[in-house]
Amino acid sequence: MPVHDWSRVEDGIFHGFHHLWITTIHGSLNRVLPPGYYALPDQVAGPGHPDVLGLQYSRPPTTAPTGGHPGAVAVAEPTTRFRDTAAPRRPARRRKRVAIRHVSGDRIVALVEIVSASNKATRDEFRAFADKLAEYVDGGIHVLVLDILPPRRKDPNGIHPLIWRRFKKTTFELPPGKPLSLATYAAGQTPRAYVEAAGVGDQLPDMPLFLTPKEHVKVPLEPAYRDAWAQMPDRWREVLDTPAG
Repeated sequence: MPVHDWSRVEDGIFHGFHHLWITTIHGSLNRVLPPGYYALPDQVAGPGHPDVLGLQYSRPPTTAPTGGHPGAVAVAEPTTRFRDTAAPRRPARRRKRVAIRHVSGDRIVALVEIVSASNKATRDEFRAFADKLAEYVDGGIHVLVLDILPPRRKDPNGIHPLIWRRFKKTTFELPPGKPLSLATYAAGQTPRAYVEAAGVGDQLPDMPLFLTPKEHVKVPLEPAYRDAWAQMPDRWREVLDTPAG
């Protein structure tokens, strides 16, 4: 299913889809995560609330999780459109870490965040949001951020350059006709970024979500988007499926 132009509807309509997509991504992750890991939506105490958490059991499970089919963990380098590696971080450097704890006590290893319209309300809010995600990566938590809302004039290349500036001085531009971005960050001593660009009408690619600095699973974004879309009211599906003009 091609991704829609969510700028055509009010922010509250995307907010509703946002919640549905969170739920379907969470369900998709629990079908691909290996034993010892699971995902939950927004069950964390700390500054800001991530959409989906990837967690590792405090103690290894004695049996494989039920209700799903654990997927294989990949170690090969993800083949996204853009890839970048930061300089090694100094272990002795004192970093400001984000204090986040899950209610279960299990260890948070990864986050999935969907950019909302409220995150982009002003330049300051958008940059503060990007800084929060960079803090997670700097604190050793792997992050996947999905930005399917078109960039605004103040930040024409989306959220990736705002996050990545914490780790490396570089230039980044979204390609013409591809204003939407999907970015994965592998935390660790040498942070890495993997970015895909998409346009309205494109199908969303699978994106890696790291569980360790070297291991990741593929998040099936397109099926999750399709399942969330199927739950939207007919009223708004008709609006967004009708060609503009």
